[in-house]
Amino acid sequence: MDINQLVCQIADFLKEFDSTRPIQKNFKPGIGPFGEPQIVKEIANGLSLKKINSKTHRTPDMSIEKEWAVEFKITRPFGDNGREAENWSVNLLHPYTGNVSLLGDCCKLSSLSGYSKKAVIVIGYEHDPAKILLEPLIKSFEIIASQVMGIKLSNRIEQIRKELVHPEHQVVRVIGWEILS
Repeated sequence: MDINQLVCQIADFLKEFDSTRPIQKNFKPGIGPFGEPQIVKEIANGLSLKKINSKTHRTPDMSIEKEWAVEFKITRPFGDNGREAENWSVNLLHPYTGNVSLLGDCCKLSSLSGYSKKAVIVIGYEHDPAKILLEPLIKSFEIIASQVMGIKLSNRIEQIRKELVHPEHQVVRVIGWEILS
């Protein structure tokens, strides 16, 4: 499986799972309100049902076929209440090793042994049309990773799935990069 296939499989699963109208705690139905550990667990279970051996871990968030080590981050500008969320972009941009940001995850994966492929995946939620575009955040991540931290990423792979159930999370963008050595 390459990074293109991985991102596509995840995007397809998220759309399928969303169509079941799942409920997380007391939030409105849909995948948008799921936290990172909960949605990663659902992705791993869903991929395993498709005969793609996937498991969740503390580090990495998920392994696939004993080949891929994958770290995930969620970014959603709006909460269940329709209001702009506070600090919604920080999960991607803190440029410090050991931090829980996506940049920190890149550093963590770079030093992780036992996997031939490593990737970081962003699950981003938007309205349709977007009220707040995710593109500036994604581009900022790429610039900081490559130009500030010297992290070598593959080209961005992105899949968009529309018409999700939740009114504040109508579109899911699954964006992935392979970490190159």
